[in-house]
Amino acid sequence: MSNTNSIGLFDSGIGGTSIWKAIHQLLPHENTIYLADSKNAPYGKRSKQEIIDLSSKNVDFLLEQNCKIIVVACNTATTNAIKELREKYDVPFIGIEPAIKPAANQSETQTIGILATKGTLNSDLFNRQVESYTNVKILEQVGYGLVELIERGQIDSTEMSNLLKIYLRPMVKANMDCLVLGCSHYPYLIPAIRKIIPEHVKIIDSGEAVAKQTKAVLEKHNLLNESKAKSTQLFYTNDDATVLKTILGFSDNVFEKDF
Repeated sequence: MSNTNSIGLFDSGIGGTSIWKAIHQLLPHENTIYLADSKNAPYGKRSKQEIIDLSSKNVDFLLEQNCKIIVVACNTATTNAIKELREKYDVPFIGIEPAIKPAANQSETQTIGILATKGTLNSDLFNRQVESYTNVKILEQVGYGLVELIERGQIDSTEMSNLLKIYLRPMVKANMDCLVLGCSHYPYLIPAIRKIIPEHVKIIDSGEAVAKQTKAVLEKHNLLNESKAKSTQLFYTNDDATVLKTILGFSDNVFEKDF
């Protein structure tokens, strides 16, 4: 495996680009290939076996492109399928989980909120994680409909604002002072969320932590790209690429491909 091979990333749609941006910012010389399985989004309301099967299909595609490491840039896929993926494939995997630990460490009210998909909140991995924080009150909220709106490019819509108010206001009333974004789509909602929650409530997502972990694993396996040549960033989606291009802010190297 060459250290100039690409980092592969996949998500149920465009949300994992928030993880890609964090990785690209930290590791600008790394080549990357991003896969958006938007045709099957959201994963959050699918069965565990469906999530495993879809994730395997995505990994197969990325390995066909000779990716040297796979970032599962989707909370639902990580919490439901990463164990099976690691058993099936001989390649390093990076997962993404709700950032409960930093939220618990920073909370002064000992009350944190978690906004995530049903698939993440119902997973065994997530519930084992929650059980280890007995000294913190954890408020869980399923973000019904949020991923679908983001995938349609309706981030600033009235419908989005109304849903966020329904989900967030009860957690604020319950004395939450840290909000964990438990889905890689949700960082794109931070401006809308900020209009609803008080200034003192910290918003915590996993992007920076995943980027640092990706770098550490690359170093561990001697796969860090030492070249200073201009890197290549490729993006594939199996749906209309319009929203993906808008989210990224560019259209170069963004391709529609059935997979």
